[in-house]
Amino acid sequence: MTPSEPIRLQKYLAEAGVCSRRAAEALIAEGEVWVNGARAELGQKINPAADKITVRGKPVRHTQPKLTLAVHKPRGLVCSNDDPHNPETIFDLLPRELARYRFFCAGRLDKDSEGLVILTTDGDLANRLMHPSNTILKRYHVILKQPYPAGRIGQLLKGVVIEGEHLKVEYAALVNPGPAKTSTSLDVHMHHGKKREIRQLFMTLRHDVKRLRRYQIGALRLKGIPLRAMKQLSSKEIASLFRMPRPFDRADNKRNTAAHE
Repeated sequence: MTPSEPIRLQKYLAEAGVCSRRAAEALIAEGEVWVNGARAELGQKINPAADKITVRGKPVRHTQPKLTLAVHKPRGLVCSNDDPHNPETIFDLLPRELARYRFFCAGRLDKDSEGLVILTTDGDLANRLMHPSNTILKRYHVILKQPYPAGRIGQLLKGVVIEGEHLKVEYAALVNPGPAKTSTSLDVHMHHGKKREIRQLFMTLRHDVKRLRRYQIGALRLKGIPLRAMKQLSSKEIASLFRMPRPFDRADNKRNTAAHE
């Protein structure tokens, strides 16, 4: 796209890092977007080089490069751009040269959890990663306060219903079980990952989560990224987020355990 080429307004807002296309459409419908002093319309095309765009009274400048980062989130940070109750966010980890861009958090983790999180300035990519229709597999290492018996793995797969929502995992296995076939450490895989879903699921089954770490999204692993650090993803690595990972094997259990030792 050259600067003079017309572009749909919602695409422009997504590429500028304001929000996803879907969210941009909602903002336009709500009358929050203006073009050259006039209220914008759905489906409207604009000239990025000549038109003045404002969202909620603030000008939008199409200066953001498309950047996607894999971040090793520590415990204690929230995955939110604006949370008055938690001043420290994952965006505080961004180096100064990147902090001026607007990043979206695609694949959040709660404040008490750690591991792989994706930050991107690409609103469309963020929407694809978070959209319910994309069954992107996520893998977690869970450490419990109480030993979990192998005989109750089926309960994790069957799941529970809490306030009308069905919470379950696609795969679960004990890590290094003892002679009694129990372990405080489990490997858990799931597609959706609603807010605090793993914690709520185990809590309902009367097991408290001591530590929760996401080590993989799609086929992209956390391996090699130190705590609080990040790496910029190539187009190939971004594509791997949507690729089904190889089947689980016992070696994964050993690697996940070693990562916590």
